[in-house]
Amino acid sequence: MILQPTKFSHPDKTVIAKSTLILKYLRKERLMQYDEILKKSKISSDKTDILFLPAINLLYLLGLVEYRKKIDAFEYIGQ
Repeated sequence: MILQPTKFSHPDKTVIAKSTLILKYLRKERLMQYDEILKKSKISSDKTDILFLPAINLLYLLGLVEYRKKIDAFEYIGQ
């Protein structure tokens, strides 16, 4: 569930911010392994590891990424 932001929400520690970061990597590479995305997102933003899966889920629900099971990778399929 995505909660409405409040004045106490830190902008860099939200699901939408993490989704934006992941989307930036996927738009550049087009296809990335799950572990590679996780590693890059851990480096760029500390203490937001718990937001990784909800961010991936949000991108999938929006139709921006597809999961390729055989190669354990995500592919950017947006415009």
